[in-house]
Amino acid sequence: MKLTLQTFQSNARVLHSNARVLLFIAPLMVPLLAFWIIPFGWSVYISFTDWDYISPAYDLVGIENYQYMLEDGDFHQALMNTFLFALGVVIPTVALGLMFALLLQKNFSGSQLYRAVIFSPWITPTVAISIVWSWVFETKAGLANLLLAKLGMAPITWLESGDSAMIAVIIVTVWQAIGWTMLFYISALNKIPVSLYEASLIDGCSPVTRFFKITLPLISPTTFFLVIVNMITAIQAFDQFQILTQGGPSGSTRTLLYLFYQQAFEQYDMGPAAATSLIILLITGVLTLVNTIMGKRWVYY
Repeated sequence: MKLTLQTFQSNARVLHSNARVLLFIAPLMVPLLAFWIIPFGWSVYISFTDWDYISPAYDLVGIENYQYMLEDGDFHQALMNTFLFALGVVIPTVALGLMFALLLQKNFSGSQLYRAVIFSPWITPTVAISIVWSWVFETKAGLANLLLAKLGMAPITWLESGDSAMIAVIIVTVWQAIGWTMLFYISALNKIPVSLYEASLIDGCSPVTRFFKITLPLISPTTFFLVIVNMITAIQAFDQFQILTQGGPSGSTRTLLYLFYQQAFEQYDMGPAAATSLIILLITGVLTLVNTIMGKRWVYY
C-alpha cells in the first residue's frame, strides 16, 4: 500500500511537471499551429483536390494531381532546370567562397573592408540585386555587352535566349552567395591547428600538398554543410527568376518553385500546385536530413 502511494505521488509530480512545461510552451505552439502545422495539413489536403483557388466548390480527385505531375512535360523540365540551377550555383559558390577565404583568412591592412564588400551582396535584398543585374544583362546597352564589345566579341542576348538565360541567373545567384560562404570558410580555416602546418613545413611539404592533405580534409564538414545549404537555397530561389526571366524563354529557366507559382497564381490550379510544393518540401527535407545525419557523424567521429 505504501509503495502504491509513493508511486502515485511520483506520477503526480511528473504530471505536474509536464503540465508546467506545456503551460510555458503553449504560447509558442499557437503560432506554430496557426502558421505552419495547420497550413501544411491543408496543403496536403488541397493536393488531392481540383480546387481552382476562386470557386468555393471542389472535388476530391485522389492521386490524379500526382499522376499528372509525373506525366507532365513542364514538371520534368522544371525538375531538370532545378537540378541544373542548383548544380550551377553550388559548385562555383563553394569554390569561389573557399578561394576568397584563403586570400582573406589572415588579417592585413584592408582585409576587413574586403570581407565586408564581398559579403554585402548577401545582406542586400535579392529583388534589388536582380533589378541591377537586369540592367547589366540588357542586350543593347547593358554593361556586360559593352565589355564584350571592348574585347571585340559579339553581344549576347543574355535574358532573351534559352542558352544564356539560366547562366545569367546563376551568375547573379553565385555573386550574391559567395560572401556568406566565404565567412563560413574563414571560420573553419581559423580553427585548423597551426601546429599541423608547422609540422608539414618541417617535413618539406609544398603549399599544394598542405592544401590537399591538411586544409581540405579538415574543412570537409564545413564544405559538406555549405553544399547542402546552398543547394537548398538554390531550390528555393524565386526572386531572381521573377525579376530577370519570369521562367522564360520557353520555360528554360522555370524551376520547381516557379512552376508552383505559375500553377497557383497564374493558372489557378491549386491541386497540382500543392502537389508540386510537397515535392519541393520532400527534396529539401531529404537534403536537411542528410545534413543532420552527416553532421552528427562528424561530431561523434
